[in-house]
Amino acid sequence: MSDPTNADKKADATKNQGAAEPSSLSQPSAESDIAQPEPFTELENLYAENAGLKDKLLRALAEVENVRRRAEREVADAKAYGVANFARETLTFADNLQRALENVPEGSRADPAVASLVEGVEVMERDFLARLARFGVKKIDAQGARFDPNLHEALFEIPDETQPVGSVAQVVEQGYMIGERVLRPAKVGVTRGGSKPS
Repeated sequence: MSDPTNADKKADATKNQGAAEPSSLSQPSAESDIAQPEPFTELENLYAENAGLKDKLLRALAEVENVRRRAEREVADAKAYGVANFARETLTFADNLQRALENVPEGSRADPAVASLVEGVEVMERDFLARLARFGVKKIDAQGARFDPNLHEALFEIPDETQPVGSVAQVVEQGYMIGERVLRPAKVGVTRGGSKPS
């Protein structure tokens, strides 16, 4: 028959062996040390990410500001130059009024009926130009000015020793500006053969 004390001793030895060898789950492994990042490395990564996000935010804000400025500029241009196409088309009317006045013979202006008609056309021309001026349209003063290819279109040259070379001697068709832009360049005749302009 077996001794019950031997069985108890064997059970105690088995318990002690289990207690002496801790579980592999409770021990930190070398792999778990590698998987956890260093606190300073993680902090540096967060600072770098924060700096990147700040940079993106500043770029986005700058882009929004640029879009806002561009939109303001486009609205201002639309207000100032929105009527440019319409104004350009109506310039023919101003040209026709001017031609009508230029083609009235001097001798016939003594007739009261013709004089009244000429006066009416002059009033109409002044009124029309005043209405254009309200929208920023004004004449280019070309007669006698130095030729400027931005404002004038040279159609021909006129030999004139009394005028400096490159002066506008004749205006064939009046030019107009709208704001700071040329609506239609003045068509002109330019002098050649005179002295050099100073």
